[in-house]
Amino acid sequence: MLNEEIYRFLIEKANDGVAIVQDRKFKYINPRLPEIVGYSSDEILHIPLRLIISAVELDKLIEKYERRLAGENLPTLSETCLKHKDGRLVYVELNAGVITYEGKPADLIIARDVTERKRTEEEFERTVEKLRKAMGATMQAITLTVETRDPCTAGHQRRVADLARSIADQMGLDKEKVEALRMAASIHDLGKISIPSEILSKPGRLNDNEFDLIKTHPQVGYDILKKIDFPWPIAMIVLQHHERVNGSGYPQGLKDGDIMREARILGVADVVEAMVSHRPYRTAHKLEVALDEISKNRDVLYDPEVVDSCLSLFQGNHFAFK
Repeated sequence: MLNEEIYRFLIEKANDGVAIVQDRKFKYINPRLPEIVGYSSDEILHIPLRLIISAVELDKLIEKYERRLAGENLPTLSETCLKHKDGRLVYVELNAGVITYEGKPADLIIARDVTERKRTEEEFERTVEKLRKAMGATMQAITLTVETRDPCTAGHQRRVADLARSIADQMGLDKEKVEALRMAASIHDLGKISIPSEILSKPGRLNDNEFDLIKTHPQVGYDILKKIDFPWPIAMIVLQHHERVNGSGYPQGLKDGDIMREARILGVADVVEAMVSHRPYRTAHKLEVALDEISKNRDVLYDPEVVDSCLSLFQGNHFAFK
């Protein structure tokens, strides 16, 4: 069994700060703790805790200590911010537990300096945010490119993206999947840049050859987007947004679970928005007609859960096209 001398040696040589706090005062500190906060050992033992840790954070730690003392089982790890003597902030990871010291309860605290790790994480988050903004700007440029080719459907992709995102939120998809769906929806008709503008804006009914050409746009969009290293399956969602659960869709004739959930959501949002918008070959339908379309074809063409969530949004007045 380890004796007191070995324990003391381990604590004195530890790379983490170790302290015993009792009655809101330091009773013991190892040599590493002064290095973390910039005070001498003697200063730390005699200055108020509030010089080293903010009043708010101190109150939180005291509350946790009192709850542990009362027998409550709390997580031992937490993060807080200490104030260095020179005024800068030091982020530390605390591991604390109640012990008996000189016959009374006290807090044994192990403090690990994680300032560099925290700064690295914050820098990473800033970089990711910059990339998200750059990606958003790129998506906007792609959207405008499509609308330039097909001005009759200006705003269609944005409105579809708004509805698709709302349906996904209603269905409880996680944040990353919702973001992936929003981005895919905002450029889902990218492949139409390969289709002659006279076909896109034709006022009359398309013939079979023209419609076959229109049906190539998911594949064309996929072929363009698959070359971009997105953090989400954007290209695959775009490829599948005209697939239908009974296999009657295109370009692959996929069925049911073979179709990505995000693509099934996008498919319903695309149909509803298209029906309520004006087209060169017809006037806009009323919303009730569009909702009736997805209701009648629930579990035939469209995913039933997606349809139910979409209907719930409109019937509960939780969504309206801008």
